[in-house]
Amino acid sequence: MNFLRGVMGAPSAGPQPSGAETIQKLCDRVASSTLLEDRRDAVRALKSLSKKYRLEVGIQAMDHLLRVLQTDRSDSEIIGYALDTLYNIISNDLEEEEQDENSQKQTEDLGSQFTEIFIKQQENVTLLLTYLEEFDFHVRWPGVKLLTVLLKQQGPQVQQIILVSPMGVSRLMDLLADSREVIRNDGVLLLQQLTKSNAAIQKIVAFENAFERLLDIITDEGNSDGGIVVEDCLLLLQNLLKNNNSNQNFFKEGSYIQRMKPWFEVGDDNAGWSAQKVTNLHLMLQLVRVLVSPTNPPGATSSCQKAMFLCGLLQQLCTILMATGVPADILTETINTVSEVIRGCQMNQDYFASVNAPSNPPRPAIVVLLMSMVNERQPFVLRCAVLYCFQCFLYKNQKGQGEIVSTLLPSTIDATGNSVSAGQLLCGGLFSTDSLSNWCAAVALAHALQENAPLKEQLLRVQLATSLGNPPVSLLQQCTNILSQGSKVQTRVGLLILLCTWLSNCPIAVTHFLHNSANVPFLTGQIAENLGVEEHVVQGLCALLLGISIYYNDNSLEDYRKEKLKQLIEKRIGKENFTEKLGFISKHELYSRAAQKPQPSFSNPDYVMFDHEFTKLVKELEGIITKAIYKTTEEDKKEEEVKKTLEQHDNIVTHYKSVIRVQDQELEELKKQVESLKVQNEQLQTTTTQQVSQIQQHKDQYNLLKVQLGKDNHHHSSCNDVVQMNGVQPEEVSRLREEAEELKHRLELLEEQLREKDSLIETLKCSPLAMETADRSSQTHRGLEVDSELHREVETLRTQIQLQTTDIARLQMEKQDLLQQMSAAPVPVSGDGGTMTAGLEGRLSALLQETKELKNEIASLTEERTSLKQQLDSSNSTVAILRTDKSTLQQEVAESKKEQDDLLVLLADQDQKIVALKNKLKELGEPVEDEDDIESGDQGEEDEEDGKEEAED
Repeated sequence: MNFLRGVMGAPSAGPQPSGAETIQKLCDRVASSTLLEDRRDAVRALKSLSKKYRLEVGIQAMDHLLRVLQTDRSDSEIIGYALDTLYNIISNDLEEEEQDENSQKQTEDLGSQFTEIFIKQQENVTLLLTYLEEFDFHVRWPGVKLLTVLLKQQGPQVQQIILVSPMGVSRLMDLLADSREVIRNDGVLLLQQLTKSNAAIQKIVAFENAFERLLDIITDEGNSDGGIVVEDCLLLLQNLLKNNNSNQNFFKEGSYIQRMKPWFEVGDDNAGWSAQKVTNLHLMLQLVRVLVSPTNPPGATSSCQKAMFLCGLLQQLCTILMATGVPADILTETINTVSEVIRGCQMNQDYFASVNAPSNPPRPAIVVLLMSMVNERQPFVLRCAVLYCFQCFLYKNQKGQGEIVSTLLPSTIDATGNSVSAGQLLCGGLFSTDSLSNWCAAVALAHALQENAPLKEQLLRVQLATSLGNPPVSLLQQCTNILSQGSKVQTRVGLLILLCTWLSNCPIAVTHFLHNSANVPFLTGQIAENLGVEEHVVQGLCALLLGISIYYNDNSLEDYRKEKLKQLIEKRIGKENFTEKLGFISKHELYSRAAQKPQPSFSNPDYVMFDHEFTKLVKELEGIITKAIYKTTEEDKKEEEVKKTLEQHDNIVTHYKSVIRVQDQELEELKKQVESLKVQNEQLQTTTTQQVSQIQQHKDQYNLLKVQLGKDNHHHSSCNDVVQMNGVQPEEVSRLREEAEELKHRLELLEEQLREKDSLIETLKCSPLAMETADRSSQTHRGLEVDSELHREVETLRTQIQLQTTDIARLQMEKQDLLQQMSAAPVPVSGDGGTMTAGLEGRLSALLQETKELKNEIASLTEERTSLKQQLDSSNSTVAILRTDKSTLQQEVAESKKEQDDLLVLLADQDQKIVALKNKLKELGEPVEDEDDIESGDQGEEDEEDGKEEAED
């Protein structure tokens, strides 16, 4: 502290030290002092001097400050002072009064040199990254500012160091989650510098959830109504997405496009747009354009366009487009954004065609925009934006092209004149006194004809009324008339662009153009003259139009055949001169500028000359026309023959394509049939499995019944024993025994029948599918006989039950009579009477029990009969299937026999031919071996081989 007072404090009696001397003493103090407080105070003093004595502090103190960062990490206060001092040394931010041109240049060089010294040791940047992990505000915030200024001074070098540093980018992403807005906002600025022109870092930042965090910040700050923080976040998003296909795809797949829709929800009261809101909305529109830029891959652009339509973003942009009170620059950028959102996307183009302006009566948005384009009082950039929107609406949109051209045709023009159509606006702009309106209308109409030959032919039907009393003239004739009147260069260039687009690849339009005898002399005169530089573009376009008239000429006009036009060029212009004038187009500076991107970008109306799509047409036709001019008549004939051959080839290819298309349809139908047959097969297999399981269940039920019958027989024998023990009369006992034996015999018969039925079921289950139909039918007949026999047995058992029921009733009546007699004559009952009564009661109970058992047997037999009927039905279905298989096999056998007969006939004919040939050879004296001799020789060889085999045995 005493040292600081001596250096910076109270005045002393001697001379004051200079700034350099003071800085040197402070540096010595930082380097040599052992007390942390002294070093901290010295670094704080250097910080206060670093802005005024930037060079001296940077030269003398930088090494000491870096050493402090390495050694005094435990003290956050001295680290904060050191980082602030380094920031002041490296940063180029000066006070306003010092920012003249010379000092600005010197400070930029000084900051760059100090940055090189700092990053020369990569460990310094790595050390700085570790300090960014500190939560202390006095360490983290100076570290963020220092790293930001390092990236500003030496961006690529610092980016590379951070990229190779472990978790370098991830540490910086944590700044966006800091609760302190100052650090978070400066972290956004740091990431802006970090992501400039480095695709690798852009991808890492994107996959560190940057999109989610930045969109959350924008939402929290109020979207377009937010402050400068929103602007910084939007600039960072542009860095991440522009020219980075991977991040654009990640942005779309992450459903972040849907989160952009609230940005454009402007209220009905559009008054009082602040400058910051205009800036924010402008950046938001640019961000949308980044995702759908024509320079992106077509697939990525198309998917983003569809996503913007599905989430309602396009609808929101069209709302802004038709709103009132929107600033001109926002309206212009909105038109450009809508243009690229609908460009080449049929779904979006159809929606845009349906948008109406909120007027009375409602007008289509396209008509309202065209009214602005042909209005010379509208701003120039707005008119260019409308032209771009119209071009994007018609790009690869034949439906839209047809709708525009149809508004020019006589059958669709509104005779009442209540509404203005797009075609009428284009014609009005085409023949306006404003040259820019002429050019814009001509180029817009050319886009309506782009790559659409049928519309080029239909446009020939358009007739225009020039003045009262004069007959109407065609649109094509009116264009050539204005062209020949010597109007402004911009007007003539626009008309020539329209005519070249119209006549290219349309021989009928070429014929109509050549039919006017004044057109060809006008073109040759324009080309042959030696005019100024400003007329070179017009001469080149005239040469292009004449070349198109030659190349696409179908020779239907005798006076303007290809050969005669070539001779005319050679005599009046010269082939070399014609080629030179044709080359004026591609050599023009404005042509090169227009060929770069689809959007018209002109600094002022005087530079409006070429259209992007037209530059493609020139590039395609320039070489073709040059070759066509130098071709001879024979070469033209050969080319015509080649064209005819190619047309025939195309027709053949088209025919085969249609045949292939039909075959593909048939193949699809057959595939569907195969699929349905597979489903039917699976259903049949399922049914078969169910039937097999049912058969198994029937077998299980049968075995269960068999066991139950065995138990019933045992119980019946025990009942007989009980009857004998109860002292029933012998006659009754014998009679009951006979009945029981009879019932037992019948049960044995039933068991035998059940065993036969079981064997029949097993036979049906195990028999192969190829079993003869006769066997199946005999087994079926046998099953029917067994079924009828079972039926008869059941009826017999029912009769016996009825008889036994009658006996039981009779015995009960006898019992009642005996009881009455006993009650009438009260005589003491002897032991024999009681025994008889007990015997009768036992007999009665036995008969009741037996009757109950017989009823149970009848029920079980009835169930078995039902199951056997079901098995019989399944057997019948199996027999039907076997019969069908047999008939199929018989047909195949018949076909095979027929084929064998045909082969035998062929062999017989062959034998006859061989015999006839042998006879001819014999007649000619050639030795011929008979088949009998050959066969005997072969037989002898076989006998010898058999003999050898027997000898070996």
